[in-house]
Order: sequence, then structure tokens, then C-alpha cells
Amino acid sequence: MAKASHQNSAARRTKSTKKKILIEQAGTVPFRRENSKIEFCLITSSRKGRWGFPKGGIDPGESPEGAALKEACEEAGIEGIILGESFGRYEFRKWNISYCVDLFLMQVHNSLDDWDEAHFRERLWLRPSEVRKLLCRKELAEMFEIALDELERLEF
Repeated sequence: MAKASHQNSAARRTKSTKKKILIEQAGTVPFRRENSKIEFCLITSSRKGRWGFPKGGIDPGESPEGAALKEACEEAGIEGIILGESFGRYEFRKWNISYCVDLFLMQVHNSLDDWDEAHFRERLWLRPSEVRKLLCRKELAEMFEIALDELERLEF
């Protein structure tokens, strides 16, 4: 029994002394006005099919805003403009790596019928009440509420 306890203690020390890896990402909360109502774009994740917003890595020399627009086009087939500064940031872990995502509001002007990742992602345009039902991550749901507040502040 004492041996198992000692092994667990050693394992805990190893985990806590590992260098933490943090990867910066950028993403959008894309929206459009359709028939005088605002709709938001959700996409599925590439592996598990969970609903979320477009996001991805920031390449060397690329701005977070540029990366966010690039990812929106690649992952969701949408084009538009970033409104203002990042309205929020959230963190998540995947494969023992920490990711930090800056989110931007994106006003969508064009939705492509065919795009880079269309063969393995779904895309939906939804009203806010429907978005709330599909977001599976707590931090995404919180960021969505902040995005709604920001849109109201900007009088959209």
C-alpha cells in the first residue's frame, strides 16, 4: 500500500514539473443580419463533431485578426470583417497542451458554397437561442454571451 502511495506521489511531482506549453490562437464569433434578425455561424469540430466557432493558430508574422479571418474562411467558408478589438479570451486543454484563444466579432459579407474544410465540417446559421443549445463547452457559451453584449453595445 505504501509503495502505491509513493508511486502516485512521484507521478504527481513529474506532472507538476513538466514545462507548460501554451499555444496562442485566434477565432471569430461570426454573424450576419438575415431578414432583420441576427444569425450566428457555428461549425463542427474536425474530429468529434462538436459545435463551436472558427478558430486556429496564429502563423509567424500574422496578426490575431488576420488569423481569425483566415480560419473563418478555411473552416467555415465565410468572408467578412473584424469589428473592433478582441472582446474576450478563453483557455482550453487538448492533448496535454494549453491553448489560449482571442475571440473577435466578425460581420460576414459572403458565405461560400464550397470551401477548404467543407468535406469534414458542417456549418449552420442560427439565432442566439439555437446557438446556446448547441455550444458544448462552458467557456464558449460564456464567450457567446459576451459577444451578444458587445453587439448590443455596437448597436447591431
